[in-house]
Amino acid sequence: MSASVLNKIEYLVLMVAAFASRTNVSEAQAYRYLSQYGALALCDKHYGIMHTLSLEENIETLQAYCQRKGGKL
Repeated sequence: MSASVLNKIEYLVLMVAAFASRTNVSEAQAYRYLSQYGALALCDKHYGIMHTLSLEENIETLQAYCQRKGGKL
C-alpha cells in the first residue's frame, strides 16, 4: 500500500476515535454513525483539505454534517 493511502486510513481512524470520544459513544458506534450519514465519505473525498485543519474543527464539521442529514448525536 502506498504511503498516501496509509495516511488517509490513519486519518480516518483518528477521526472516528475523536468523534467517539467527543460524543461519548464507542468507536464502533461512531464508525456506524459516521458511515450511515456519509461523513466518512466526506472525509475521504476532502482529505486533502481536512487533514490540514484542526481535529476539533473537523469533528465539529462532521457532527454538523451528520445532523443536517438527520443524525441525532
